[in-house]
Amino acid sequence: MPNGNWILGDLFTKNYGHRGSIAKLWETRWKMPCQRSVYPFHDGSYEDFEPIFQHLIAAKINDPYSDDYTNAFLPTARELVKKAQDLSKLGASSKVEHKEEAKKLYFRANAVFRLARFPYIGTELKKRVFEEQKEAYMQGTQLWDIPITEEIIPHDNAANGDGDSIPLYIRHPKGDGPFPTILLITGLDGHRPDNTERTEEHLRRGWATVICDIPGTTVDCPANKRDPLSPDRLFTTILSYIVQNPQLDEKRVIAWGLSAGGYYAIRLAHTHREKLIGSVGHGAGTHYYIGREWLSEIDKHEYPFGLERAYCQKYGYADFEEMKARCQDEFSLVSGKGEGVAVVSQGLPSCRMLLINGTLDGCMPVEDSMLLAEYGSPKEMRFIKDRLHMGYPEANGTVFPWLEEVMASKAG
Repeated sequence: MPNGNWILGDLFTKNYGHRGSIAKLWETRWKMPCQRSVYPFHDGSYEDFEPIFQHLIAAKINDPYSDDYTNAFLPTARELVKKAQDLSKLGASSKVEHKEEAKKLYFRANAVFRLARFPYIGTELKKRVFEEQKEAYMQGTQLWDIPITEEIIPHDNAANGDGDSIPLYIRHPKGDGPFPTILLITGLDGHRPDNTERTEEHLRRGWATVICDIPGTTVDCPANKRDPLSPDRLFTTILSYIVQNPQLDEKRVIAWGLSAGGYYAIRLAHTHREKLIGSVGHGAGTHYYIGREWLSEIDKHEYPFGLERAYCQKYGYADFEEMKARCQDEFSLVSGKGEGVAVVSQGLPSCRMLLINGTLDGCMPVEDSMLLAEYGSPKEMRFIKDRLHMGYPEANGTVFPWLEEVMASKAG
């Protein structure tokens, strides 16, 4: 907490050592998850990524915001898409195995596109790559037994600089609804095309998924990133859409916010509590994560690249010093000074809420979740000892049983 007494202890000031070096990042942090096809390499293949990273290392390309970094991934991603497209055409007229192989290739391409636009869609090239990723991903989903559909809905509650439409990804079980619905709220570096596995888990439980991006992260989220109240308008529109969609059960909606998206799931649990039966703040920030003391050390922690540039662009600050000086006052759910910002400390009741994270999270301090126990309605919390951001790999073993129990509590 302030004055250095963080649960991280000495890790608060420890430098993980990979900042500014693709070679160190690959060898010490990313090679193993890549080999196992886990975040951020989920759905990917080591054989695609290993030569890309060897090129980055050999060429000493260490800046992830540079076009050189992004361009290193694009030939592989585009080649995978081309192969998938060719096999899709064969699969449509002949062998089933062609279709199955095409599905795998689209998955692999999606993962390569993801790393090309990592960690933040903050350059013109990365914006174009995100468009390519979405196009390829939607082509791939059409090969699935239950595809994802994209709905672009009018933002009927837009105000104060908001855009006029909201893009959503929708996936629901076969048959007639309405189906219990997970409103999946994405994070700083993971977006709508990056959640296939979660939608599969939801389908297995008979649930639908609505996926949205958060303010300030993608080129097409319409919420004004400089307005702390813009997410209230965003979710008012999305929840109204859920009411109007006959396949989605408006009486059984749970929000699940991932990482930076957890902030919005927590806000939503207070501002729209009557529209939800539950909300999960997973690896969420609420207050300390945008305070000067925490921000001054985040470049040393486990996140693969520096968050300074991404955070400044996400929240709309001119530079990191301005962000450290102003962000907590403007956006904290506990101490925000604007009217209607600090929904937690105002004592507003919330819907049922689960807060989950790793105790050693160096991106969003676990204190940000613990702090909520001091205000408003009682909360449910599970913190995974000695785990980093999001509490993986054990976290989902808590989240899914909780989701199942909350959904069942409102059955019928």
